[in-house]
Amino acid sequence: MNKTIKLVIVIILLVGVIGGATLLYNKLGKDYERGNLSSSADAQSSESEEEIKAPDFTVLDYDGNEVKLSDYEGKPIVLNFWATWCYYCKEEMPDFDKASKAHPEVQFLMVNATDGYQETVEVAKQYVENEGYSFPVFFDTEQQAVDAYYINSFPSTFFIDAQGNLVTYANGMLSAENLEKGIEMITE
Repeated sequence: MNKTIKLVIVIILLVGVIGGATLLYNKLGKDYERGNLSSSADAQSSESEEEIKAPDFTVLDYDGNEVKLSDYEGKPIVLNFWATWCYYCKEEMPDFDKASKAHPEVQFLMVNATDGYQETVEVAKQYVENEGYSFPVFFDTEQQAVDAYYINSFPSTFFIDAQGNLVTYANGMLSAENLEKGIEMITE
């Protein structure tokens, strides 16, 4: 009888924990989806929402010079975080290269998560050169940009308007169609 009571209590607690986790997941999931371009095929900018300034950071350009995100304020920005070890990063790069050529009014910042161990400047440069990409590549050797945007999965892309406000973002690989939608949202 004692084992039966303990089993019933454990089952009731387990059901309660699972139910609570489900409710929390559903609540947080809806909040997190707001503004996530990859979560909705028809994501739209919401003018009624409070504007959120894009966090500034410093990275290195292809020649090793320090560059800040704020250096590009005044122009719409597509900010992409990638790494050569990331399969989906490499899959979406041809679309980013085409888009960067098709939209010279937009500044593309392809920020490589250059941790010095799993990813190095040399490996990233070699990959970009081998593929013949022409978009500008930057190296986050101090992880300043990755930390500023709380990046924990690759690829991640942020769309920033000319005033430096975050408009929308996408975690994971973007289709060419959703990349264009994000660009439209920051160039309207």
